[in-house]
Amino acid sequence: MSDASGWLQGRVAIVTGAGRGIGRATAEAIAAVGAHVVLAARTQIQLEEVGQAIRRRGGVATVATTDVSQGDAVDRLFAVAEDVGPPTALVCAAAVLHKVPFDETSTQTWEETIRINLTGTFLCCRAAFAPMRRAGGGRILNLASLSGVYGTEKFPGLAAYNVSKYGVVGLTEAIAVEGRTHGITAICLSPGAVDTEMLRRANPQLKAGLTPAQVAATIVGLLNGPFAPASGANLPLFSNG
Repeated sequence: MSDASGWLQGRVAIVTGAGRGIGRATAEAIAAVGAHVVLAARTQIQLEEVGQAIRRRGGVATVATTDVSQGDAVDRLFAVAEDVGPPTALVCAAAVLHKVPFDETSTQTWEETIRINLTGTFLCCRAAFAPMRRAGGGRILNLASLSGVYGTEKFPGLAAYNVSKYGVVGLTEAIAVEGRTHGITAICLSPGAVDTEMLRRANPQLKAGLTPAQVAATIVGLLNGPFAPASGANLPLFSNG
């Protein structure tokens, strides 16, 4: 299935949020360049569909149903991956979005959003350190959003989501600093309006200027390219429209 050579070829790559949207497109794109992709998300039926699609095209994928907000579930995910081989690539794309006015945002909604979007990214990145260190290095790409970038337009009803994505940007900077001596690099990608269910929930009137496949191609290009010099950076990805 591999149609290109590069850093990803022959590696084990974990992709969270792989059941749909950017996560699914990324998993499929990474498999297409020769990596063994470990698919992680909460909904097994979606993961099975993605895995079957990858295998039909000649790729290799392993399904690992995972709630990234739970530490024990993340530990099981990495155990599954290590049974395949050292997971030296990680893409954290799992996220939720609830649109609700700030003064009506419940503690439950706030905590769930932070737990999945930010704590889930933290748990996966932390779990990645040991196998990447043993392997002599690794590459982490975290998905944030223009919603978490200073100075960009924000939409009402997304306070919890915006804060979680600001946190992912800061977390990536910290990972880059602490991973440097171990050969572990980390980049944050902040897409704008991508044609996903999440965008339609956030702002149904907003015209998408990017497709999940375009974001996925950018992610593969970053992972396959000279990644280390950009470690710690947050890269905004603006729409074409």
